[in-house]
Amino acid sequence: MSHEQKTARRIPHQRRGFFSTLLLIVVTLVVVTLLGIGGYVAFLMAKLPKVDRLADYKPPVVSQVYGDDGTLVGEFYLERRIVVPVNRMPRKLIQAFVAAEDANFYSHKGIDYIGIVRAAFKNLITMRKKEGASTITQQVTKTMLLTPEKKLSRKIKEAILAKRMEERLTKDEILYLYLNQIYLGAGAYGVEAAAETYFGKSVDQLSLAEMAILAGLPKAPNAYSPIKNLARAKERQNYVLERMVAEGYITQAEAEHARKTPLTILPGRRAMNDQVAYFLEQMRIYLESRYGEDQLYKGGLKIYTTMNAAMQRAAYESVRAGLKAVDKRQGFRGALKYLKQEEVEGYCNKVEEGIDSAALKQGDTYTGVIVGINPSKGEALVRVGDRTGLLARKGMAWAGRLNLLNNYGKPDKPSKALPLGAVVEVQVVTPDVNRQGAVFELDQTPEVQGALVSIDPTTGGIKAMIGGYDFRKSQFNRAVQAKRNAGSAFKPIIYAAALEKGFTAATVIEDSEVEYPAGLGKTWKPRNYDNTYRGPVTMREALTQSINVVSVKILERIGVDYAVEFAKRLGFTSKIEPNLSLALGAASVSPLELTSAYTAFANKGVYLRPFSIVKVTDNAGTILEQRPAQVVPPPPPAVPTEAVDGQQPAVPAPPKQPALPSDGAPLVPPPSQATTPEVAYLITNLMESVVQSGTGHRAAAIKRPVAGKTGTTNEMKDAWFIGYVPQLVTGVWVGFDNQERSLGSGGSGGLAAAPIWADFMMKAVAGMPVQAFETPESVSMVRVNARSGKLARGSEGVQESFIKGTEPTAYEGE
Repeated sequence: MSHEQKTARRIPHQRRGFFSTLLLIVVTLVVVTLLGIGGYVAFLMAKLPKVDRLADYKPPVVSQVYGDDGTLVGEFYLERRIVVPVNRMPRKLIQAFVAAEDANFYSHKGIDYIGIVRAAFKNLITMRKKEGASTITQQVTKTMLLTPEKKLSRKIKEAILAKRMEERLTKDEILYLYLNQIYLGAGAYGVEAAAETYFGKSVDQLSLAEMAILAGLPKAPNAYSPIKNLARAKERQNYVLERMVAEGYITQAEAEHARKTPLTILPGRRAMNDQVAYFLEQMRIYLESRYGEDQLYKGGLKIYTTMNAAMQRAAYESVRAGLKAVDKRQGFRGALKYLKQEEVEGYCNKVEEGIDSAALKQGDTYTGVIVGINPSKGEALVRVGDRTGLLARKGMAWAGRLNLLNNYGKPDKPSKALPLGAVVEVQVVTPDVNRQGAVFELDQTPEVQGALVSIDPTTGGIKAMIGGYDFRKSQFNRAVQAKRNAGSAFKPIIYAAALEKGFTAATVIEDSEVEYPAGLGKTWKPRNYDNTYRGPVTMREALTQSINVVSVKILERIGVDYAVEFAKRLGFTSKIEPNLSLALGAASVSPLELTSAYTAFANKGVYLRPFSIVKVTDNAGTILEQRPAQVVPPPPPAVPTEAVDGQQPAVPAPPKQPALPSDGAPLVPPPSQATTPEVAYLITNLMESVVQSGTGHRAAAIKRPVAGKTGTTNEMKDAWFIGYVPQLVTGVWVGFDNQERSLGSGGSGGLAAAPIWADFMMKAVAGMPVQAFETPESVSMVRVNARSGKLARGSEGVQESFIKGTEPTAYEGE
């Protein structure tokens, strides 16, 4: 055999050896890979969470706050979720989610292999990920047992757990987890919370049209939100209905009917949250300290409160409108900013993202850009997001004469000119139609602040509380936390103390200049608001006209220490300096303190500490806290005591109430008889004159018996009005957070605070019967001379109220 032939025969043998070696290597690599994969899967399986724990599903549950009539007024939560059992969910709602999210849910064992192939094929055709293949079971494992990381390891874990879940739980149990856990937009987790958020209903009240809207949300909750974009939500609704028809869950006729069913979409929860924010924040602070964060935000507490939802809404509206009126008297401050022409589109697009309603809401304020000017008509075209509207001349009248400039750029006098590109706040007078045609009024966010507190005097329950103009911008609750000089609103406390010491409404005091030593060789000379002096005046006229000098003289005669002790009986806890300036309201107190003090006058002398929580229960209904029933002590006997400064004897002051135990128990202090029913009636009667013919006359607008008092501090830094009807006591404060800043012209209590009070009270008492203040049997009516306070003859003079035994004995001229 030749050399060439031998070489040729060796080559096939070498090739066979090479391929055998290669095959061995490949087989070894496959085996090693499979062993590696198997080991990796085994490693993952060893560290997988237990599926069994899902059987004891206890997700974070929202704690709910209820008003005095049982209506839901607020919530505390990390995730807004209200868990409902599957048997409360309509079958068609479940079918809608199954049809839209996992058509083979009832046939697969956790993983839908057919769905995976179908999705892969569609995604391949479109060259982009257009359809997913996760089953409902896989979605539950991802949200409840795993993290949302996008890794191969997570997908493997998800598949393993989905198989295990299907082995341990029934289909209905998996749906229970899914439909209570899933996020559906607008802060709502689960179908019950979503039904309430979007439609104001429970799931068992939903129509098929509404069910299809909810079932369309999981894919993209924000994009398909019916609040943000109803048109896109309807498109997704159509898809869900088509899928339900395809799966045989509904007929084509039912689908068509659902498509045509009108939808009433709620405007979102922000409006309600804004209205109750300060009230809820006070409760949150208390509840969190008492029960802890976990129980408050996750435990499903039920908190029953004294808040009246209608009154709270009225308070919110009245304070905001009133502060805007005060602020506009300060003048227009100019545009918020000035945009270049090329910046307008981007700015408006950002504004559009924040508008959560299909149409601009009448009465709401939005930020807009001036994009057109008509100088001849004195009007401007304003763009708010993707909507446009007219800002007419009369809508800018409050700002004075403004120059409308048909060019971009900041003007030389910002507060007097509005160029193109000016960013301004506008209030909707007429809503837009098809995103155009709105009518606006120029607006601006007030710099001035305010507070309102309204209390039921017979229980001490706080019915409404507003602590500022906008909680989102300032969480400082001025109703509770602000300490401001009370001004003349403190005078009724001094006058009531004087009535208790023997003064009467007819007691005459000289309104004349007076000086008091102030130490270090200096003197203090109190002055009247109008710098005039009237000579002899009765206590009634002094309070009606809020005469400063007379108030100081009354305080001097009854004693500062007595007045301070009397104020403490009315619930004041702030430090009150014992000096004569107290008569002019030098004490710094909170609106809540001052308002609650007046409740004793409206409640026959009985003071009840204000409160807002009636009862708290846990998620199972167990009572954790409940306010005890009130037991009001009997009033002291109406027996005269010694005379003061020649006046007839008065009713004695009630005894001091025992102090609370050092450990703070009981949780709620008992009612106390702060003063006598007779004194409470007389000071009320005096304050009726303040409203009828004095500084508080604007409160008479509610057209029913009202008692109240204005308050204005030096340089108009604080404006007050505290007033009441027999069923409700309300206090209003207005001022700047910077305590050195004046409210300026129109900043008195009668002009700045009383109109807010009247606007609120007209709404708050609209459904209450008109009542007069009850006159105690021990009070008599006697005709006296209005100037001298002495008895009047015949039909002369005016009727005056006296505690029996304190009436004047001398006639005019004697």
